[in-house]
Amino acid sequence: MKTTSSTERRPRGRPRSFDSSRALDQALEVFWRLGYEGASIADLTEAMGITAPSLYAAFGSKAELYRRVLEHYRARQGGSQPRALTEAPTARAGVERLLQEAAREFSSPKHPPGCMISTAVLTCAEENQPVAEHVASLRAGTLAALRARIEQGIARGELPAGTDAAALARYFGALLQGMSVQALDGASQAELLALGEIAMRAWDSVAQQATSPRRR
Repeated sequence: MKTTSSTERRPRGRPRSFDSSRALDQALEVFWRLGYEGASIADLTEAMGITAPSLYAAFGSKAELYRRVLEHYRARQGGSQPRALTEAPTARAGVERLLQEAAREFSSPKHPPGCMISTAVLTCAEENQPVAEHVASLRAGTLAALRARIEQGIARGELPAGTDAAALARYFGALLQGMSVQALDGASQAELLALGEIAMRAWDSVAQQATSPRRR
């Protein structure tokens, strides 16, 4: 008997009468806790309080629901971090605030630990590769934002002209992903904040190269 893949689209029908925002909140918690592949349709419909046909009618597929949930997450829990990076007066302050907000968010008791995007769908079955690629593009967006802010810092003299902005962005991106994993393993807010403090010493070490006299 042929089975239907979770990413295969079902025919769309008229959305059932339920609160879409609330349903996304409930699906978000399930995906965050169990991961994309770990969350079954039964898990999702039970949490959302709807039937499987209603889920497919409203969202089209499990994969599309997950994309909608990721957008929902980025607009809410995940939205403060990009603002922290761009709204700070200096590149250094932006990166520091990003790490601080990540530490608080990843360890918050209000939701599952870690970041839903940082560690989402790192490996998956071949049929779910489009989902993994979508999440990877979101992580790439974070790296691009970090690199752009670091390049602003270089242009404004916060960092030496020869600073490798791409490598430094990957350093802080890797730290964010590592903080998410450690939060999953039980790291406290204080422990994650301490990681951020140590990372900013690396920034200061690079920055000092711009002001320290060169040795002959």
